[in-house]
Amino acid sequence: MTNEEMQIVLDQMGKKAKRAAIALAVLPDDAKRGCLEAMAAAIEADAAAIKSANAADVKLAVENGLSPAMVDRLTLTDARITAMADGMRTVAAQSDPVGKVISRTVRPNGLEISKVSVPFGVIGIIYESRPNVTADAAGICIKAGNAVILRGGKEAFNSNMAIAGTLNRAAVSCGLPDGVVQLIPWVGHEAVKLMLKMDNYIDLVIPRGGERLIRAVVADATMPVLKHYKGVCHLYLDGGYDIAQALDIVVNAKCQRPGVCNALETLLVDRSIAAEFLPRFASVMKEQGVEVRGDETVRKYCAGAVAATEDDYYAEYLDLTLAVRVVDGVDEAISHINTYGSRHSDGILSFNDTNITAFTAMVDSSTVYVNASTRFTDGGEFGMGAEIGISTDKLHARGPMGADELTTYKYIVRGSGQCRK
Repeated sequence: MTNEEMQIVLDQMGKKAKRAAIALAVLPDDAKRGCLEAMAAAIEADAAAIKSANAADVKLAVENGLSPAMVDRLTLTDARITAMADGMRTVAAQSDPVGKVISRTVRPNGLEISKVSVPFGVIGIIYESRPNVTADAAGICIKAGNAVILRGGKEAFNSNMAIAGTLNRAAVSCGLPDGVVQLIPWVGHEAVKLMLKMDNYIDLVIPRGGERLIRAVVADATMPVLKHYKGVCHLYLDGGYDIAQALDIVVNAKCQRPGVCNALETLLVDRSIAAEFLPRFASVMKEQGVEVRGDETVRKYCAGAVAATEDDYYAEYLDLTLAVRVVDGVDEAISHINTYGSRHSDGILSFNDTNITAFTAMVDSSTVYVNASTRFTDGGEFGMGAEIGISTDKLHARGPMGADELTTYKYIVRGSGQCRK
């Protein structure tokens, strides 16, 4: 298909989305809630067809040499399909983010000025290999009164088509406007470039995927972008912390799902605990199949560790590789994180209240943890149900984004004939 032909189809999709967004903006919450519940039930009813489509994607991914971590991101198990449906139900049950009065003042001249939450309108979502995003994005956008135009990655094309088809049929059956959820049916880069110029239709775009994708979206988009470039997540192990508990947290943060953006990428160890902690840590990492890259002190205590380069401390491995560095106290840990980190998720393992206070106040990240794994940075774990993504920006939204983060606001001014003098 030529660019001109794609543009015609995209314009038609944009017009449908705009019309749908206007209707959605005034749709009562009970209607939105009922439709989301119907969409969740449809996902479960169509689980076999969705898994069949996903199996075709996984087969191609393995044949094309995708890493085990990336294949894991792509794979839809029964549990993950159930989680998609449950996430949609959780979103449905939440309070309506639209129409909330954020503030109200009455001016001396009698004007009543209300600041009220409203939908963005049409949101574009560009994502890579995680097909559950199709359902997450549709559910959250609808809850916040937005129409959505989705563009999934080639690795999950069959899965996304199956899920989007299920959601579309469920949405139409419960009376939602045609065009509220649409999936771009091409996976080439030209389709993305054309989509990112549709600022007359799309009010906000959210990319979910690797750093290269996100930077390309930021470079080409003519509408606002909410994003995080990568997840270089840190844990700082303070002196005096319980070593057994620290090992449990590190294993969870690094090894549970190494291919996700909230997985641990760099461990910082206070020098006062290094000699006691690192040998035990090295043994556990070997059992888990993790390659350790460390500084001179780390290599002294960790048999088999390789020398870390400067680039290793900037790296988002998304695999069973971990950079480790020994630091002299919490201030050096904070400095390291603010220098090498990506403002995503960083944590301190400590029993020292002074160090905890300094860390949480001075680490410039969207989510800061105390004595817990970074793996909790997720809309579901934060009680949002599904999530639309994670933002490391500082304007509008930061951290996991749910339905509340997909609204903006307008001022409604009520008068009784006032004229400005």
